[in-house]
Amino acid sequence: MKILNLLKIALKALNNNKLRCFLTMLGIIIGVGAVITMLAIGQGSKDSIRAQISEMGSNMIMIHPGNMQRGGVRQSADDMQTLEVSDYEAIQEIPGVASVSPTVSSGGQLVNGNNNYPSSIQGITPEYLDIRKFKVEDGSMFTDVDIKNAAKVCVLGKTLVNNLFPNGEDPVGKVIRFGKIPMTVIGVLESKGTNSMGQDQDDIVLAPYTTVMKRILAIDYVQGIFASATDEGETPEVIERIESLLRQRHRLTDGAENDFEIRSQQELSEMMNSTSDMMTVLLACIAGISLLVGGIGIMNIMYVSVTERTREIGLRMAIGARGIDILMQFLIESVIISISGGILGILLGFLATWLVNLVAHWPVSIQMYSVVLSFAVCTVTGVFFGWYPAKKAAGLDPIEAIRYE
Repeated sequence: MKILNLLKIALKALNNNKLRCFLTMLGIIIGVGAVITMLAIGQGSKDSIRAQISEMGSNMIMIHPGNMQRGGVRQSADDMQTLEVSDYEAIQEIPGVASVSPTVSSGGQLVNGNNNYPSSIQGITPEYLDIRKFKVEDGSMFTDVDIKNAAKVCVLGKTLVNNLFPNGEDPVGKVIRFGKIPMTVIGVLESKGTNSMGQDQDDIVLAPYTTVMKRILAIDYVQGIFASATDEGETPEVIERIESLLRQRHRLTDGAENDFEIRSQQELSEMMNSTSDMMTVLLACIAGISLLVGGIGIMNIMYVSVTERTREIGLRMAIGARGIDILMQFLIESVIISISGGILGILLGFLATWLVNLVAHWPVSIQMYSVVLSFAVCTVTGVFFGWYPAKKAAGLDPIEAIRYE
């Protein structure tokens, strides 16, 4: 029999059982839609994390005091005083380092008249803005002269502006207090919102690091150093140079443990992407179970169809239909069910992804490979689970089939 005739027979048989055909498709529809939606959510999450890390500075390098054993006792990083201002100055001379800034911080209460807000003040240099991708929206940044004189000036993030100046007045030029120390506001930062960790990046006060060290903390060491590589691809090499320099400056012998820790945004990005990939694969596998269930449903219905149409099969074979014709007839029915379910599933996947973005406001990104893969799996499912029932139909004895009640 010609393929066109087999296709007409298959479509007629499916049309005679519309509801059963649709219920058979349902597993495939849900499976394909779920796979596309889950992969879209996973990819959207990765893209969002990548974008937020890029906003924080994708080539950023963070240096902090590290845990270390002294006298058999492991000291915590909070007790370590291994980073000095001279380390920061030496790192500035390393090839491949674009910007570098020491960091010191202290928590406390910020007060403006009757308004107050708990936060922490960050002691840095102006290069910190380039490293962390901050921009001054209003006013100006403090200068090297302010750093040299340990000037009592600061730059505020939008969260602090909203809480300390709730009536909308211009904070630039106003004097606020950090604890008991008066600080003149000379600038306001552009809003950056929350980062990938859920932290409010606008809850920030920036001041000269010398001011925080001398006037607030009364220390002569730095709590950390932030740097950035000239190019993201050079970050690993720059980290090696920084590590070598600090080991030399701190007189650490070969085999001795570092008294500092170096981290980069690339490490954070890779870790979060790895976690996101694992969760995406897990969700896709769970959604893929629906495809397996849908395939089993196709096999079950095709078995029922073969049983119901045993006499019809016998009559067709009696008037000249070959076993291959019967096999192709039922196989075409199975493939039509799976492909139709796949198409409807793709539409469901697009609709579900759009609703997730609209209602939950989650970042989503539909990947074409997920659509192609899901559709290919549907076709294979139709062939795989439809083959055995079709083969059984093709192997029926015509005489026994005609006698079947």
